[in-house]
Amino acid sequence: MVQSAPKRQDIPENEQWDLTQLIASEQQFNEVLPSFLTQAQALEAKWHGQLQTAADVIALIKEYEDFHTTLTPYVEFAFLDPETDATNVVAEERYAKMAQTLAKVNATLSFVDNDILALSTETLQQAQNLDATYQHYVQRLLDRKAHLLHPAAEKTLASLQETINSPYSLYNTTKLMDIQFPDFEVNGKRYPNSYNLFEGDWEVEDNTALRRAAFDAFSAELKKFENTTAKTYNTHVTTEKTIATLRGYDSVIDYLLADQEVDRELYNRQIDLIMKELAPHMRRYAKLLQQTHGLETITVADLKTSLDPEYEPAITVEESRDYLKKALAILGDDYLEMIDEAFDHRWIDFAQNEGKSTGAFCASPYGNHSYILISWTSRMNEVFVLAHELGHAGHFRNAQREQTLFNSESSTYFVEAPSTMNEMLMANYLLKTSTDARFKRWVISTIIARTYFHNFVTHLLEAAYQRKVYALIDEGQSVNASTLNQLFRSVLEEFWGEDVVINEGADLTWMRQPHYYMGLYSYTYSAGLTISTQVSQRILREGEPAVKEWLETLKLGGSVSPVELAKTAGVDITTDQPLKDTIAFIGGLVDQLEQLTNEIND
Repeated sequence: MVQSAPKRQDIPENEQWDLTQLIASEQQFNEVLPSFLTQAQALEAKWHGQLQTAADVIALIKEYEDFHTTLTPYVEFAFLDPETDATNVVAEERYAKMAQTLAKVNATLSFVDNDILALSTETLQQAQNLDATYQHYVQRLLDRKAHLLHPAAEKTLASLQETINSPYSLYNTTKLMDIQFPDFEVNGKRYPNSYNLFEGDWEVEDNTALRRAAFDAFSAELKKFENTTAKTYNTHVTTEKTIATLRGYDSVIDYLLADQEVDRELYNRQIDLIMKELAPHMRRYAKLLQQTHGLETITVADLKTSLDPEYEPAITVEESRDYLKKALAILGDDYLEMIDEAFDHRWIDFAQNEGKSTGAFCASPYGNHSYILISWTSRMNEVFVLAHELGHAGHFRNAQREQTLFNSESSTYFVEAPSTMNEMLMANYLLKTSTDARFKRWVISTIIARTYFHNFVTHLLEAAYQRKVYALIDEGQSVNASTLNQLFRSVLEEFWGEDVVINEGADLTWMRQPHYYMGLYSYTYSAGLTISTQVSQRILREGEPAVKEWLETLKLGGSVSPVELAKTAGVDITTDQPLKDTIAFIGGLVDQLEQLTNEIND
């Protein structure tokens, strides 16, 4: 039976990540924190209004970058701790201190971009030629030149960052602290519920009565907070619109895409093609789930259950390490060394505790190792989740060794490619090492349910919904709970048609996703998975040459555009062919599932 989540203080140390590897102590954090504003003021005093030559530009960028390299571990120390326990008052106070310091630092250093771009284009081109390391960084500055505001306005916006970012903090407070899910009852038995329990266990529960009851109870509690959450989100998107307008963008979408170095064509294609061409394949998958589980109808509450739940083995943390090392061995000895380090030196927070953030993520502070958050459920599915997050860790391990801080982080359009690549390599390994039809069906269904459903359906539907929201905001409208519910329901109905029942509560799914507070992030999961699908197939066909090109791509970090990154890995994302091929690949997986199911039943 699923147990209620324990308090953080009751979690064994070996299940928690170790943030003291970033900053040794609270005392060190408090002693050093004030110095960052002093350092920023010293930079301003030295450079503000003093830039004249290309050499000056490069010198300023290097000092600016060195400052951020020193600052980064302190920022991550402050921001990561509350993710594991939103009820931790000390961690929240530390977070607030850092946010206040960052607002002052950013306001002080807001002169940097303005002063650089005040120079002639010729001087900036000379700077690019003077030091190729910063060629892409300077080019990105030049691309933003038309949207830069008066220095005073830039300083004001920078000083207001804590306020501008407050909707995300408010969203998390509501989600992780205020919403307390009561127990629910099925056939006289009571069961606990929470965000992590629902998304980690109940949503994939094979007992239909339990799964649906958990969904109904979860949705009923969300419903009580829909107006607060909608008001929070409306504040966020209208703020984005205000900033976009100030910077001269006609649309919030164009403003947000500029930072990703992606145009509307790539963005719209990802959403439109998947909504149109993937939907028929996923409806077939839904029908297969319905038939296998003997359901009269299939609802949104049933879509994440396993095709063969009795087959999925329980797995320990240590067993997951063995699977990961065997599946990812193709990436080389250094990658395997990273996996051992992650397990042995507490890079990973496995705990399931009250107040912990939902889902999973990987933070990779420059000059330090990565930190991975996951809520371990002992399901085999978690091996794919860990592979995904270690994909991020491996990406930034390679990039940070080769690139400076400003060149290390790639566009969010590409950033999910290394993570989903690891999921594909895990699937390739599992399929290659077994001839058992039932095991193959389990692996393929996991690829669809975990890798493609999560990234190509769950997040893509969120992206289609998000695009509708911004269309309203661009028209000068605002959004409320009723509007957001209708928009999300319309996306679900468009994708699933009459094949899946959109049950009550499904339209509240928009309340569960923090990505809406991170720009246009949701659609990038399918964009990254498109790239990784194509490269993983190359690795299957070509072996070492394809692996070598992939590792070289990871080392590029953010020193080139996402189009160039994909090209280095052998994928041309300027055309729709990679996406069409990936959708066809998913269709082929559904074909295999149908065939294997028939074989097993026969």
